[in-house]
Amino acid sequence: MTRMLEEALEAPLAAARLLAHDADDYQRLGAFLREHPPTGILTLARGSSDHAAQHTAYLIMARLGRLVTSLPMSLVTLYHAHLARPGLLALAFSQSGQSPDLVDPTRYFTERGATTVAFVNVADSPLAREAQHVLALHAGEERSVAATKSFLAQLVAGARLVAAWEEEPTFAAALAELPQTLEVAARTDWSAALPILQHVERLFILGRGTGLAIASEAALKLKETCGIQAEAFSGAEVRHGPMAMVKEGFPLFIFAPRGPAQAGLIALAQDLLAQGAQVLLAAPEGVPGTLLPLVPSAHPELDTLSAIQSFYPMVEALARARGYDPDHPPHLAKVTRTR
Repeated sequence: MTRMLEEALEAPLAAARLLAHDADDYQRLGAFLREHPPTGILTLARGSSDHAAQHTAYLIMARLGRLVTSLPMSLVTLYHAHLARPGLLALAFSQSGQSPDLVDPTRYFTERGATTVAFVNVADSPLAREAQHVLALHAGEERSVAATKSFLAQLVAGARLVAAWEEEPTFAAALAELPQTLEVAARTDWSAALPILQHVERLFILGRGTGLAIASEAALKLKETCGIQAEAFSGAEVRHGPMAMVKEGFPLFIFAPRGPAQAGLIALAQDLLAQGAQVLLAAPEGVPGTLLPLVPSAHPELDTLSAIQSFYPMVEALARARGYDPDHPPHLAKVTRTR
C-alpha cells in the first residue's frame, strides 16, 4: 500500500481525533468572535491548504454573512504593503507550518493587533508560534507529498470553527457524525472513473459553492500524482469561455453534492453530455447520470468532505494505473518554502 493511500484511509480517524480535542479552544474563539466581530477576514494559505481555506471562507460567507478575502501573501513578503489594522481576523492554513510566506504575514498581522489563527498539523511549528490562536489538526505525521488526511482535517477544523462562531446546534451535531461518514466514503467504489481517465491528458473539474474548493483540490491531485492537466472551474464560470474547448469525447469531472448548486450542476452535466463530452458525475445515488456515488453526510454543507474522501483512493489508483508513483511526484517536496 502506498503512503498516500494509507494516509487517505486514516482521514476518518484523524477527523475523530480532531473532534475529540480542543473543544474549549474552539468555544473560546467562537465566543470572542461573536463579542468582537472582525472588521475584515483574510485567509493565508498555499496549495491544498488554500483549497481548505477557500472551503472555510465559503462557509463563513454563506452561514455568517461575513466577507472573506484570500490574501496574496506577496503583498506582505515582497511588496510590503501596509494592510494591517485593528479588528482584522487572519486565518492561516498549513500542514507543516514552515513556509516563510505564511509565517511572515502571520507575524506581521499579530504584531499589528489583528486576531490571528493557525490551522496547522505541526503544533510546535514556526507558524503556530506566530499566531495568537492555534487549532491543531491532530492528523498525525503525514509523509506522503500529496496531502490527504491533513487536508480533510483542515476542512473539519474550519467547519468546526464556523459552528463554534455561529452557535448553531444542528451544524455542530452534524460535524460530530463526520468520522463515520468519512469511513463509509473512504470505502466507496469510484473505480468506474479509472478506464475513462487512464489515458487522458487534460480535463475540467467543475463544482460550485464549497464544491469549487473541492474541485480545485481534485485538480491539484490529478496534476501532482497523475500528470494530468486538470483545471477547476465554477459550474457557472465554465460557460464564460472554457466551454469552447469541450469537443466530442472531452472529459469532465463534476462534483454535484446536495445543496443549492446541485440542480444547476446536474443540468450542466446533461448539456455537456449532449455536446458529446465524457462526463464523470459525482452525485448522490439516484441522481440521473451519476457514475461516482457521493455518500451523504448529516448536513448537506458537509457532503463535500465525503466527496474528496472518496476521490483520494481513486486518484491514488489512477496514478498507479498511469505508471506514476503517487508517493514521489516529480519536482515536489513535502514542505515547500516560498516567499
